Amino acid sequence: MKEIKVPELAESITEGTIANWLKEEGDSVEEGDLLLELETDKVNLEINAEDAGVLKEIVKKEGDTVEVGETIALLEAGDKAPSDAGEEPSQADEKEEKAADLKEEAEEADEKALDNRNAEEESRSSRIASPAARKLARERGINLDNVRTSDPSGRVSVDDIKNHREEKAEEKPKPASKKPESNKPTPGSEVKGEGDDGRPVDRVRMSRRRQTIANRLVEAQQNAAMLTTFNEVDLSAVMEIRKRRKEAFKEQHDVNLGFMSFFTKASVAALKAIPRLNAEIQGQDMLLKKYYDIGIAVSAKEGLVVPVVRDADKRSFAEIEKEIVRLAGKARDNALTLDELQGGSFTITNGGVFGSLLSTPILNAPQVGILGMHKIQKRPVTLPDGSIESRPMMYIALSYDHRIVDGAEAVTFLVKIKELLEDPELLMLEG
Repeated sequence: MKEIKVPELAESITEGTIANWLKEEGDSVEEGDLLLELETDKVNLEINAEDAGVLKEIVKKEGDTVEVGETIALLEAGDKAPSDAGEEPSQADEKEEKAADLKEEAEEADEKALDNRNAEEESRSSRIASPAARKLARERGINLDNVRTSDPSGRVSVDDIKNHREEKAEEKPKPASKKPESNKPTPGSEVKGEGDDGRPVDRVRMSRRRQTIANRLVEAQQNAAMLTTFNEVDLSAVMEIRKRRKEAFKEQHDVNLGFMSFFTKASVAALKAIPRLNAEIQGQDMLLKKYYDIGIAVSAKEGLVVPVVRDADKRSFAEIEKEIVRLAGKARDNALTLDELQGGSFTITNGGVFGSLLSTPILNAPQVGILGMHKIQKRPVTLPDGSIESRPMMYIALSYDHRIVDGAEAVTFLVKIKELLEDPELLMLEG
């Protein structure tokens, strides 16, 4: 009997939560087969089988927290499941084919009988139901007369059919399954129940990543002297450039010319002018970084992630846009690697894509600065000659760690961003 253990994950990861077992007890396993998905603080990892055999016992269930080196399952050496032991390959194949044929015939007979019974019951039913609801009821073997509905006219909807199924599941015990059941709710699982006041609630367990996000945000507020300063930017010049160059840029580089490349370039220039915002605190020292790895906050299914655009100061506008598109796509597919998430020196977050007009971003520790972008909104602006025009304006926010960044430096940083974006030619002149 061979133990399946949690392999070495990464230098900064020592444990994870079993998100999903992809094999069941008794299944045959080939070397390299995918066994389970492990959810860590930052990414989901796939664990593969190192040997062939039969999965004899699953020791750690879905939802369990496991550490590197911990035994999670037992594998019996061999190439086939016990039921095939001692049989010649041809005999086993023939046996499997016959069993499959018999099973298919039985399923077809059961399905036919069920269809006939459902059709007969439906014909006797006097309930009013939508065609979709009737179809779903037939597929699930539900008698319309037994379905409760909230419609005053008594019409049965698809939702009523779905709810009826849930009630049946609560009333009747589920058949025994080969898949092991954990005594802990799995991440994202929803449990219907009642709150303290007896009113209906849904209790959803946070995923490991969501728990990590929550803990890190609280730590950032507790461990840093965080303040935020604000300014606003007139984006007329940036929008004019994008309008003139958008099609040619797209044709030449096969990527859109967005706002993020302008803000990334402006941030790099401002960080060079105010080095303490490109730093972190290590004990009693300030670590001033001479590289510019800019984290770009991306909204993913399990919460906000911050993939990093490496060496942003050395990249062109097109290279920055392409890298952001690539990282955002991997974030949405939950395919980011640890290397793509670690080591950023400064972060940019854009709440404007969700309609945020103004907000206070929270530091992405151990970084000491984060720039918040917001919704572009036309507002009346008084120009130097005294005239008033409607201009596309954006509020920008800089949250910073006051332990090493002074207020004057934070204000100067935002003013630098404002100057560069209102006169984008400076971005090119400053490299």
